[in-house]
Amino acid sequence: MSPTDSAGQGPALLTASNLQKSFGDHQVLKSIDLQIGKGQVLALIGPSGSGKTTVLRCLNGLEIPDGGSVCFDTGPSVEFTAGTTQKQAQVLRTRSAMVFQNYNLFPHMTVLENVIEGPIQVQRRKRSEAVAEATALLARVGLEQKHDQYPHQLSGGQQQRVGIVRALALKPSLLLFDEPTSALDPELVGDVLKVIKELADEGWTMMLVTHELAFAREVADEVVFMDEGVVIERGHPEVVLRNPQNERTKQFVHRLLNPF
Repeated sequence: MSPTDSAGQGPALLTASNLQKSFGDHQVLKSIDLQIGKGQVLALIGPSGSGKTTVLRCLNGLEIPDGGSVCFDTGPSVEFTAGTTQKQAQVLRTRSAMVFQNYNLFPHMTVLENVIEGPIQVQRRKRSEAVAEATALLARVGLEQKHDQYPHQLSGGQQQRVGIVRALALKPSLLLFDEPTSALDPELVGDVLKVIKELADEGWTMMLVTHELAFAREVADEVVFMDEGVVIERGHPEVVLRNPQNERTKQFVHRLLNPF
């Protein structure tokens, strides 16, 4: 029987089971279980240091968990042990793509070169095809005039939109967003959130680490609250963000919604 997502809406696109990860003596993840169904948006919230970003990095093969498994519906599937190699973990990137907090664009490459690098070098697609698709994607986020510019010539919001386009160009099944607005000036946040909202409306499957609780309430199908490496509470945004059941969740949500 196929696994079902946590909302009971059908087969899960991705299932992560018993993920554990330590850095030295500090255990960052303590048996994390997550599922996300195709077309769903899952928001991971929680205080800094709770393990949210590490979860995304494990799902994308950027970190190797000490134990547990990550399985996509039609593959790949990775069981993590002490002997798991980086190459074995990287297979997860055939199904997922990451949008980073600090953009992570190649500074010596133009916008267009940044976007086509993955499709050409990793996926071995034809340059003409990659350029045509990249040009169309840049146009959809309002950056069609920026393809020959370098990252340092762009605003933070523009760089982050390039980061989103770079992820989309890989045609992933799952988009992973790691605090995509936290490095932006407040007036630039809206442009990036608008793009993410449009992707959600189009049915992209997304996992989003964010402190933008109002945005999470608007776009997410499920909210997961993490603290100290464990999942404390999960459920529909209207429950977790408006009427949380766990006292620790209540404290966190109240603090973010009432900062002063």
